[in-house]
Amino acid sequence: MFAFDLLAERARITPDRLALVSVETGERLTYAQFDHRAALAASAIIETGLQPGDRLGLLAQNSLDFVAFFFGALKAGVIVVPLSTRATTHELSNIAADCAMKVLFHDDASSSVSSELADLNHLKLVSLSARGSAPLAAHHHDPEATACLLYTSGTTGKPKGVMIPHRQLVWNGYNTAVNWGLREDDVSPIFTPLYHAGGLAAFLIPVFCVGGTIVVHRSFDPAEIWATLERERCTVVLGVPTIWKILLEAPESKSAKLGHLRWFASGGAPLPTFLIDAYRERGVTLKQGYGLTEVGVNCFTMTVEDAHARQGSIGRPVMFTEIRLADESGNEVATGEIGEMWIRGPHVSNGYWNNPAATAEAYVQGGWFRTGDLARRDSDGFFYIAGRRKDMFISGGVNVYPAEVEAELVQHPGVRDAAVIGVSDPKWGEVGAAFVVANNVGVSDLEAFLAGRLARYKVPRTFVFIDSLPRTPYGKVLKEELRKQLG
Repeated sequence: MFAFDLLAERARITPDRLALVSVETGERLTYAQFDHRAALAASAIIETGLQPGDRLGLLAQNSLDFVAFFFGALKAGVIVVPLSTRATTHELSNIAADCAMKVLFHDDASSSVSSELADLNHLKLVSLSARGSAPLAAHHHDPEATACLLYTSGTTGKPKGVMIPHRQLVWNGYNTAVNWGLREDDVSPIFTPLYHAGGLAAFLIPVFCVGGTIVVHRSFDPAEIWATLERERCTVVLGVPTIWKILLEAPESKSAKLGHLRWFASGGAPLPTFLIDAYRERGVTLKQGYGLTEVGVNCFTMTVEDAHARQGSIGRPVMFTEIRLADESGNEVATGEIGEMWIRGPHVSNGYWNNPAATAEAYVQGGWFRTGDLARRDSDGFFYIAGRRKDMFISGGVNVYPAEVEAELVQHPGVRDAAVIGVSDPKWGEVGAAFVVANNVGVSDLEAFLAGRLARYKVPRTFVFIDSLPRTPYGKVLKEELRKQLG
C-alpha cells in the first residue's frame, strides 16, 4: 500500500471533505481541490527540469502552497528538502551543498535569503506561486525511495539529513491515526514550522490519513491561535512545552471556550507536570508524546486516562514498535533501570544522507535505531524519559540526569524556564550548572527549594540567570550554546 499516492487516494475516497484551511488567507480547500493544486505543483516541479531523485529545496513560511509543493514533490518523485526560515544563509548553504540541491522554491518573505542562497550554490529559483501547465497524474513510487530529507536541528553538531522514505511517511501517518485515535471529524491546527518533522508528521499526514481537516497558521501567535481554536472548533492540537506555557499565560486563554477540544498533545521536550495540571483544571487533557525525525515523530501512545494517572510518562509504544533499553554494552537493562532507548519498527528511516559514519553509529545491527535518549520502563510497560545520553553527567561517581533537575526547577512559582548542564569540578568530577529564566528569584531561593526535592549531589552548584533559553523551533534547548556562555 505504501507505493500509492496518499493524497490522491484520500481525494478519491472523500473528494468533497474539507482538507485545509488557511488562517492567513481564508482559503478553504476540499481534498479534491487540494489534490489538484498539489498535482499542478508537481507539474511545476517537473517543468524545472528536475528528475525523480533530484533534490528540491523548499524555503517558506507555513502556507497552503508550502503543503501543496511538499505533496507535489512526493507526486513527482523528487526529494523535497524543507529548509528552516530561522537558519542563516551560511547554514542553509551547507545543507544545499550537502544534498546537491538543484532548485529552490520559496515564498516572497524568503526572497532575499533565497537569492543569496541561489548565488552561493548555483540554484534555480522558483516562486511558490508557480503552477504547472497541467496537473501531473498520480503514479506509484518505490516505498523505500527517499521522499524527503529532513535535516536535524544540529543541537550536538553539524545537521544531518535524515533520509525519509515514502514508506515511513505513510506508516507513521496510519500508526499515529490508529494509536492516537484520530477521527474523520477531527480538526487540527498547525502553528509550528512545517519544515520540521513534527509539523509534517504530527498531525498533517495522520489527519490526511483519516480524512480530517488541517488549519494552517503562518506562524505562532497566541491570540490568533486561541481565536482559531474556537472559530474552527479544533479538536486535537499539537505543541511543545514552551508553547503550552505561553498559550496558558496568554490573556485570551482565560475566556477561551474549550468544550469542543478532545485533547492537547505535547512533544519535542519533557513536559512539566504543572502544565498537565493547569490544563486539566481547564477541562483539557494534555498528553505527552515522544518521537524523533529518524523514527517518526509518534512512537508512543496513551489514553486520556493514562495521561492523568501516569503523569511524566510518554506512554506505551505504538503498535508494531519494539523498544529496547540498553546499557553501554548493548544489553537490556532491568525494569525500572535507566538505559538508552533503541527503537525498531516499520517507521524507522533509512539513515543519514551522505554520512555513512553517522549512519553506522546510530542504525545498528538488527534494524535498531539508537536514539541517544535515556529512559526507564515501569512494570506496566509505561516509559519515562530521563534525558539525553550526552547530557548525563557523573558527580562524585553518581549519575545525574539534567531532565530530572530541570523538571523540579520549573515547579518553582518564580521560574519560567530552566536548563541544566554538567561542568567540570576538581572535587566531584562534574557538578550541575543551571540556567534559569525567573522573576524576582535568587540563588538561595532556588537552593532551598531544591534541597527538599532532590538529593544534595543533584542540586546545581552554579545558577546563571538569563532572559531566555536558546531553543530549536521544536523546543529543544541548545545546550552547547549555554556551555559557551560559561567560557
